[in-house]
Amino acid sequence: MSRILTSPATPDAGPDLVTAAPLIGHSLHADSPDPTELSFVTTGDGTRIAYRIDGSNDKPVLVFSNSIATTLRMWDLQIPELSQHFRVVRYDTRGHGASSVPVGAYSIDRLGRDVIELLDALRIERAHFLGLSLGGFVGQWLGIHTPERIDHLILSNTASYLGPAHQWDQTIASLAQAQDMTETAEMFLRNWFPARMLEADQQVVQRFRSMVLATDPRGLAGAFAVVRDTDMRRTIALIRRPTLVIAGEHDTVTAASYGQAIAATIQGAQLRVLPTVHLPNIERPVEFLETVLGFLSRRTAERGKIV
Repeated sequence: MSRILTSPATPDAGPDLVTAAPLIGHSLHADSPDPTELSFVTTGDGTRIAYRIDGSNDKPVLVFSNSIATTLRMWDLQIPELSQHFRVVRYDTRGHGASSVPVGAYSIDRLGRDVIELLDALRIERAHFLGLSLGGFVGQWLGIHTPERIDHLILSNTASYLGPAHQWDQTIASLAQAQDMTETAEMFLRNWFPARMLEADQQVVQRFRSMVLATDPRGLAGAFAVVRDTDMRRTIALIRRPTLVIAGEHDTVTAASYGQAIAATIQGAQLRVLPTVHLPNIERPVEFLETVLGFLSRRTAERGKIV
């Protein structure tokens, strides 16, 4: 049984997430939600999952799932526009942000069940799902194991397998020995952003640096264990939900070839490769948003509905 609790949360440090490009007529400063307005659901294993909802109750539901070492605020740029079309549900993956940090290895089954328990607690029978990186792992699990709860599935900058396992064991061990998250943060930033953004040290880079620095190493280790132990290369062939795969042409974490393999395995899946590294919603927010809206609105219209 899941329990819901609404409570203010401590806002994470750092400047507001900004970008030089306007996001289809919206300013993030004007429209970004108050980060303190979080609610919580307690899952069956006693873990508190932080979430927030933007958009009216009469809209179709779109769930966002974040990348490893980030929080639900990684989607801030997309909210002003998408909340006009959807009831957007964002949550902090266990071990991240304002969610609880259970000790030990997490599993992809547990991360997937967190989403289902959140939907159950909110009395949401069915939702679109968009997951990036680790969130894309979760999306694949949901498409395989709980297709009745998923409408359209968007898998961004992700993979079905990122072995071999021993490399993750080394990464997990190094976290336990690290005095702080500084080196880890710089590693993530190099993997997430192109050199031009790092050299300019844009506010968006500072924002994501703050997210990583605020991540509990135990939560990060638990999430790395998910990546280490997951192999869905064969089972994603069972996914029958309408699926869009987004890949980054210059992504060195989840290479575009991984996205191509996912799209080739899932029957009827569409593939869009953007000229980005690992976070297309940040590096190319307008193109990312147009891709997402185009897929969701087109597929919904094919069923005789308008989003």
